Amino acid sequence: MIFDPPLIPGTLVQRYKRFLFDAILDDGSAITGSCPNTGSMRGLTAPGSRIWMSTSDSPTRKHRYRLELVEADDTVVGINTGLPNRLAEEAIHAGLVSDLATYPLVEREKKYGRNSRIDILLSGDARPSAYVEVKNVHFRRAAGLAEFPDTVTARGAKHLEELGDMVDAGFRAIMLYLVQREDCDLFRICADLDPFYAAGFRRALSRGVEAYAVKCAVTPSQIRPVASIAMDEPGAAVL
Repeated sequence: MIFDPPLIPGTLVQRYKRFLFDAILDDGSAITGSCPNTGSMRGLTAPGSRIWMSTSDSPTRKHRYRLELVEADDTVVGINTGLPNRLAEEAIHAGLVSDLATYPLVEREKKYGRNSRIDILLSGDARPSAYVEVKNVHFRRAAGLAEFPDTVTARGAKHLEELGDMVDAGFRAIMLYLVQREDCDLFRICADLDPFYAAGFRRALSRGVEAYAVKCAVTPSQIRPVASIAMDEPGAAVL
């Protein structure tokens, strides 16, 4: 996906209350904007970081500026959690996720499970439909290693259980980790920060849930999925 209109560069002052950030634009203006990521954003909130923002003059938007990208570890990282479903669909169509590109019908946000919505539902031929849950990944501690989650996620653990239920019902279920940074070639579940999620992931794999990771090339002008990366998890897809 291409950022249109172009993003506005600046310097991060602080990110706070999960939904807000302060920044200084390159012309010296001080602004407050919205942060489209309610997670911890561990490692991506250092004051003085180079950032890029989208803008909107919509009367329904309280803040004109929205944080999109942060430079960390000498790479540009996408932080907008509203984008991974779109990027995941691009990755699927590009043939980066198993054989999912061969499904003729693609739907988003379909109800399933226990009062949940699946991010992507693939169907339309003689094979069982494929339920694809997408998770945004931007956490990196060791060079080349992307990790998820960066904090405890009870909701994420619930999704793993529901995916396993879909396998039990005769469907395919896929956990797709969308890495919004290009400096990682390996993915791992972050068991030390959320052991309950890690246990749920292992249980999901044992029930037949498939798992894949795809990284993106991120620049101030665009984000695009570029490659599947290996998963450092027993039983997960190693590509």
